[in-house]
Formats: sequence, C-alpha cells, structure tokens
Amino acid sequence: MKIRPPRATISDVAHAARTGKTSVSRYLNGELHLLSADLKARIEQAIADLSYRPSQMARGLKRGRTRLIGLIIADITNPYSVDVMSGIEAACREQGFTLLMCNTNNEVDLEQHYLQLLSSYQVEGIVVNAVGMREEVLSHLQQSLLPMVLIDRKIPDFPCDVVGLNNAEAAETATRHLVENGYEALLFLSEPLGSVNTRRERLQAFRQLLAAHPQVEHENAEVPLHQPAALDQALLAFQQRHSGKRCAVMVANGALTLQVARSLQRLNLHWGRDIGLLGFDELEWAALAGVGITTLKQPTWQIGFSALERLIARIEGSELPVAEQVFSGELIVRGSSQPLG
Repeated sequence: MKIRPPRATISDVAHAARTGKTSVSRYLNGELHLLSADLKARIEQAIADLSYRPSQMARGLKRGRTRLIGLIIADITNPYSVDVMSGIEAACREQGFTLLMCNTNNEVDLEQHYLQLLSSYQVEGIVVNAVGMREEVLSHLQQSLLPMVLIDRKIPDFPCDVVGLNNAEAAETATRHLVENGYEALLFLSEPLGSVNTRRERLQAFRQLLAAHPQVEHENAEVPLHQPAALDQALLAFQQRHSGKRCAVMVANGALTLQVARSLQRLNLHWGRDIGLLGFDELEWAALAGVGITTLKQPTWQIGFSALERLIARIEGSELPVAEQVFSGELIVRGSSQPLG
C-alpha cells in the first residue's frame, strides 16, 4: 500500500527557503513589501516544491474569523430546499464565505449531530431551512446562541429573523384563481399542520377568502407525505362528497403535489378534466404532466440569497430589530386549473 507523504508545514517551507516562519507568514498574508525580491523568490519556490497549502481554517481562527456558514436542511431531496441552497451558496461566494451544508433527512439524531458538528467547526452563523424539522432540534438551535436566520418556518416563542414567502398573499391568489374559474368545492390538502406556520398561514388565508364566497364549499385534510392509501382515500372521499360539483384540490407544497398527482393517476382521475389541481412550489415536471399543473411559484433562489445577506449583517453586528422578510409568489397557470366543462 502506498503511504501518503506527510503534509508540508510552514516550518518545512521556512527551512527549504532558508528563512524563518515569520517571513513565510508575511508572504502568505500578502505583506510582500516587507520582503526582498530574492526572499520572495525563495519562498515561492519552496511552496511549489513542497506543494504547500496553508490551512484556511487555522488562518481564520488566528484572526478570530472562520468565514464559515452552516446550513441545516431538513430534506435535500425537496426541490424547494435545493433552490434555496443555490441562492445561499451564491451569496456566500459574493461575500467571501464558505458554506457547510448538512442534510438531516428529517432524522432527530442527525439533526443533533450536525448542530454539534457545525459548532465544533466554529461557523460564524447558521441558516436553517427547517421544513419538516422536529421541535426538539429547533429547541437546541435556539439555545446555540449563534447568529441565525430561519427560512420558511418560524420557531414558536423564539425571536429570530425569518425569510420566506408571503403565505397569506400567495394562498389568497391561488384560492381566488380557483374560485374565478368556477370551481364549486375546494379541498386544501397538506401534511399534518402541527406548529408549522407556513401550512397554517396558507390554510387560514384559504378559509378567509372563501368566507366571502359562501357558494363555494370548502374543507381541508391532513395526510402524511408517504401514506398513499390515506391520500387515495382523502381524495376519493372529497370527490364523492361533492359529486356533481366542480371540484379542485389545492396542495400545500411541492413534495405533496407529486404524491397527489400519483394518487389521482391511481384513482383514474384526470386533472383539468375530472378535477382541478393547484400546487404550491414550481416543479420541473409540472409543465409536462398531462395538461400541465398550475403552481404557485416561490422565489426560492432570492429567498436563500436574502437569508444569507441578513445572516451576514447579524454576524457583523447589526442590532436592527428581529424581522420577517417576505416575498411575493407567482401564479403559473396551466391546464390543471382550467374551467371544467
């Protein structure tokens, strides 16, 4: 087995360049005006010969800064989370920070492990995309005392900056679209509400708008994401209860929209013909599924970018009051919510 040679140290570079560690440090820190041309050339050659790479972590800690940002994501398979992460990473590059991403896969043990791991790396702040994250871990987060920004989901009784969608406005826009297209019975379908503010805010706006339209019957159902039999039953029961009426389903997020599409196929119900369908979150396949699925698109990249900007402001000492920054969504109309014949 080939043994990897030990990594070169700053002492090795100093020895090869026939100088002291102080001169090498000055070279690495860009203080070239303090070095002679001959000494600079010797240090540069020694670094090349030894393939020396300085430890960015050690250099950062020496200055009291690591320039590391932690990101805790509940589910990396969620397209919403991927788009948010892209925005965060772009803002990190622009601001000169490095992102450490941890995917918890909605597992309590992993959530706790990654929080401890990020603390050990001395990250300067944390962005939390807490969709699906358990209350136990959110409690640990709020006790960590690190600068923190939450995306999409608030922590009850914990004052913290939050960046996300204007849920009330978005749900009102989506609901009004279905009403104006002549649907007579609407189902708001979500995963269990729990204390997840996004689901509750969307449901509340759905109900408030429909209070002004008593001619439209409406209800809501909560179904766990990976229980297809329960989902089939909820959708079939809804349509049977409102037999003869124009029915439509509004789905609270993209992951559940995919499961609803699969369920409707199992039930041999065609969106846009037998039943209306509208889902939160734009999905790559939405335009290709049957007549297309109408979606409420969130500005996910911008949400991620803005969350990181806000976190850096906190890291740099901003004492502005804790605030919630919300963005408007965009309704993308396709065939699934067209008026039924």
